[in-house]
Amino acid sequence: MALNPKSALARARACIRIETEALTQTAKGLGSEFVSTARAVEATVRAGRKLIFSGVGKSAHIAQKLAGTFNSTGVSSCFLDATQALHGDLGLCAAGDLAVILSNSGQTEEVLRLVPVLKRFDVGIVALTSCPESDLARNADHRLIYKVPREACPLELAPTASTTAALALGDALAMVLLEARGLTRDDFARYHPAGNLGRVLLLRVQDIMRTGHRLPVRPDNSTTQETILAMTKAKSGSIALVHPRSGKLTGILTDGDFRRSALTGPDFLTKPVSTFMTRTPKVIREDALAVDALRLFEAHRIDDLIVVNQHGRPVGLIDGQDLPKLRIV
Repeated sequence: MALNPKSALARARACIRIETEALTQTAKGLGSEFVSTARAVEATVRAGRKLIFSGVGKSAHIAQKLAGTFNSTGVSSCFLDATQALHGDLGLCAAGDLAVILSNSGQTEEVLRLVPVLKRFDVGIVALTSCPESDLARNADHRLIYKVPREACPLELAPTASTTAALALGDALAMVLLEARGLTRDDFARYHPAGNLGRVLLLRVQDIMRTGHRLPVRPDNSTTQETILAMTKAKSGSIALVHPRSGKLTGILTDGDFRRSALTGPDFLTKPVSTFMTRTPKVIREDALAVDALRLFEAHRIDDLIVVNQHGRPVGLIDGQDLPKLRIV
């Protein structure tokens, strides 16, 4: 049967609305049980133990994703297949660990068989379910309850809103723990050294800035002509201007500043460049993250950024045209 565009869009929007409602109701339902669970996870991490995520079917996929999320924030986590656990995989469990068991109904046979076995290993149990009266919830030490008025599936069969709510609730727990532990971007970068994310998080300004002959610097009492010649030699669109004695940055002259200086009269080239420079320009420290430089470019709509050291002296230049090449945008 051919897909009807109008009905397809209507169904898609209805699906999203239903899943949004599940998220809204889940958020409203959070209370003391969420806090106690978060504290249990925090205590587990502080004791150097790990989190174990388990589930069956679609819940298994959510469990695997949540294990990955916690691992990415420095919390030792793993996925335990509920069926394989009963056939030897329980070797990864140890006393003091905390297991987060996912089951929408809370009555999934495989996970219910797993609960007493984990308890014999002195592993704590967190039930992540939509049914607070289920066997899983009643036998757990802690509960994370999400609310799903209905599934987005028109047949009320395929897990849709329930898996979305379970994932969001697990993510919420991870983010609460991330903030409570005071995780920084540097810490986060340690767990993401590869790919674009690692590049963005690990690159420092000193890794991308122009230096040496590509960094034009002149005393701020130079003539405009001398300054422009230095800019041209460095093939740069700007130049750092410094105090003649201290060498500290006092301003910047850009191509735009130069064009505006030409409007002041025919003798503009012989005037001190300090007459036309932009004073107190935006700067960044050499040890800052490259992504912080990107934010300055975006926030202030500048084309060039002077890099300074701890003494306020220019040590580098970031040209906005370099950022796309570095793939940190």
